[in-house]
Amino acid sequence: MTVRNFILASGSQPRKMLLQQIDYEPKLIDPADIDETTLKFETPTAYVKRMAREKALAVAKRHPGEVILACDTVVVVGNRVLHKSKNPEEQTLVMKALSGKAHKVLSAVCVVNKDGKLALRCVATRLLMKKMTEAEIKDYVDSNEWVGCCGYKIEGRLAAYVKKIVGSYSGVVGLPLWEARNLLEGAGVK
Repeated sequence: MTVRNFILASGSQPRKMLLQQIDYEPKLIDPADIDETTLKFETPTAYVKRMAREKALAVAKRHPGEVILACDTVVVVGNRVLHKSKNPEEQTLVMKALSGKAHKVLSAVCVVNKDGKLALRCVATRLLMKKMTEAEIKDYVDSNEWVGCCGYKIEGRLAAYVKKIVGSYSGVVGLPLWEARNLLEGAGVK
């Protein structure tokens, strides 16, 4: 694995694994740990872009002169962002909202270069879920696979219920690799 000259502003193991998949190992991992509250009247796209930007800037402030990569990913049903569930009851409601319906996953990537210049891209992926039975929903919720993520983990059990994906699979996992690699290269990370 090649260690590259950038800092990943996320403690997400799936994001680190995605980067490793394309031979991009960050020299440091420093999660941003910012307030992720949605603002009143904020659209899902504006929200996910703001989160990626704020995470990148928070970590860039701690590491001036370094290249920072930050990302934010959300599941959107209609015009509503699904935030991380706090308990199995909330996750059951999330699964019922997704069951048998199309929804979007938005993933924003932000890179701050060594001079503090920011570049940002947002990827929208459309997914269609099969209609899940009550038993399938209970099985997924009981697996606790969803803990700590927004909506679900596509790289796990839920993949068996996804009928169609139009867009970026890696974006649904948490980091659209094509965009991330291009932004990093634009910031001088080769």
